[in-house]
Amino acid sequence: MSLEQLRQKIDQIDLQLVDLLNERAKVVVEIGKLKSQTERPVYAPDREKQVLEKVVKANKGPLPDRTIKAIWRELMSGSFLLEKPLRIGYLGPQGSFSHAAAMLKFGQSVEYEPLTNITAIFEEVSRGHCDLGVVPVENTAGGGVIETLDALIESSVKICAEILVAVHHCLLANCPADRIKKIYSKPEVFAQCQRWLASTFKDTQTIPVASTAKAAQMAAEEPDTAALGSRIAADLYGLQVVYENVEDLANNVTRFLVIAKEDARPTGEDKTAILFTTAHKAGALADVLDVFRHFQINLTMIQSRPSKRREWEYYFFADLVGHRSDQSVQQGLEEARKHCLQLSVLGSFPKATEILGS
Repeated sequence: MSLEQLRQKIDQIDLQLVDLLNERAKVVVEIGKLKSQTERPVYAPDREKQVLEKVVKANKGPLPDRTIKAIWRELMSGSFLLEKPLRIGYLGPQGSFSHAAAMLKFGQSVEYEPLTNITAIFEEVSRGHCDLGVVPVENTAGGGVIETLDALIESSVKICAEILVAVHHCLLANCPADRIKKIYSKPEVFAQCQRWLASTFKDTQTIPVASTAKAAQMAAEEPDTAALGSRIAADLYGLQVVYENVEDLANNVTRFLVIAKEDARPTGEDKTAILFTTAHKAGALADVLDVFRHFQINLTMIQSRPSKRREWEYYFFADLVGHRSDQSVQQGLEEARKHCLQLSVLGSFPKATEILGS
C-alpha cells in the first residue's frame, strides 16, 4: 500500500475509535447516575486496577503496555469528568512534583487545586472541598516526608491509593552557574541531591521552601538565584536548565499517597497502612512486630515520629501486605492492639506495581 492509502486507513480507524469511545462514554454516564443515587465515590481504586490489568492482558502489541495504560488512564480521567468532576488537591504551586504525580495518575480531565502546604491538603479533603489529595510520603534517597507523617497523626482521612513516580531534579536558573549565590528547594530535595551539591556548590547558600515550584518562582524573580526542581517548573516559570539529573541516586523514586474520606475495596494485591504507639518500656515495639511475624504478615515500611503530647513517646507508621478485611490481617491487628496504647488503620489500598514517569 502507498503512504496515502495507509494514511486513509488510519483515518478510517480513527473514526471508528471515536465512535467506540463515545459508546463507552454513554455507559460511563449511566454509571455516574447509579453512583450518585447510592452516594458511592467517583474514584474507585480497585476498579481502576481491574480495568488496567484487563487491557494490558488483552494487549497483543505492537503498542507497549505502558502506552496502553497511559491511554486508559486518560480515558478514565474523561470518565471522571462525565460522572462528576473530581477536584484534587496537591502541594503547589503549579509545576511541583506533587502536581506532576497527580497528573500522571489522574490525567488532564480533572480539576487540580494547588495548596500552600501538606496540612492544607488534608484539611481540604477532610472538609469535602477536595475529593482527593496527593501528598508525598517517602523517597528512596531522602526517606520520609515529615509533614505528611505528622498530618496523618492528626487527620481522620484515609489512604486510598499510592503512586510511585521517578523523580529527576534539575538546577534551574537564569544566570551562569558561577554567579549563583542562593539555591531554593524543599528540604527533602536537598537531601536527595546532597552529594552533588557538596561537590558542585559547596559554598552556596541553600534555602528550604515549601515546594519545588515555589522555589522555581523565587529563582525566576531574584537575581543570581537558582532552584532545584523539575523541567516542567523550568518551562512554567521561564528558567533555564543549568544542570539536569542532579539527584544522587539514579533510581530516585518518590512515593505519593492519595487521600480521601474512605479507603479502597480489596483487589487481592493490597497494602494497609497503620499508625500505633507503644508503652515506654523495653521490648514494647518488638512485641508488636512479633505479632505480625506470628500471623505471617509482611511489613514493607516502618517509620517513627516523636509524639508532641508526651516526652519519649513515639508514633510508628507501618505498611503491611494485605487488606484490612483479610482474615489474617484482622486477626493480626486485633492481637497487636493488645500491645499498643493506640493502633489506627490509616487505610487499605491497591499496591502500586509500576513507576510512573520512568
